[in-house]
Amino acid sequence: MKILIVDDHVLIRDALRGVLRDLKPEALIFEAIDSRQALHLATDHPDLQLALLDLNLPDRDGFAVLKELRERYPALSIVVLSGFHERVNVMRALDLGASGFIPKSAPREVMFGALNLVFSGGVYIPPEILEAHAAAPDQASPTSGTWTGAQPSPASLGLTERQIDVLALLMQGKSNKAICRKLDLAEPTVKNHVTAILKALKVSNRTEAVLAATSLGWALPRADQR
Repeated sequence: MKILIVDDHVLIRDALRGVLRDLKPEALIFEAIDSRQALHLATDHPDLQLALLDLNLPDRDGFAVLKELRERYPALSIVVLSGFHERVNVMRALDLGASGFIPKSAPREVMFGALNLVFSGGVYIPPEILEAHAAAPDQASPTSGTWTGAQPSPASLGLTERQIDVLALLMQGKSNKAICRKLDLAEPTVKNHVTAILKALKVSNRTEAVLAATSLGWALPRADQR
């Protein structure tokens, strides 16, 4: 496994390297201090599996780097790390395809758990963001109290196995094209599955779907684990 850390602060890189060594001792870890170096390393190592990306880079906006990496390397999982973890930033990162958002202020054990979740195919969202989402009165979603009784399962909402596969990949930040390649489906078919998922979860976009599924605690199996 190859992992890229993109951050201009040496202490942050050291801390992340330590967590990664504990989680994935066999991993090859590369480090970049700015976007230029990060993109150069990504070009040299197209088989990178994970990038940990700071939003506050010295030479370029981190969101722009996230967008470019997602477009150029759709199979690459990207986790954002930032000191600016307001809801608007978390939502924007997820909209751009991030597989998680970890505040830099998070203690080591939280980072450990968050990265472990990402490695298992999940998406990490700060609990305070999920709580704010659940409390938002204008959200007609499972996290706003729409459901009564026990929280629903994917099957109880009518999601098929293939739609669950698509949702699992959405939660990994995969684009429709990446999902097409992964599941060997035509793009119109994937779009139809995404539409069905949004309807079942009573949300209006992919990011809200990820938030809803995460809030419900769904641990979705990867398509290749079925």
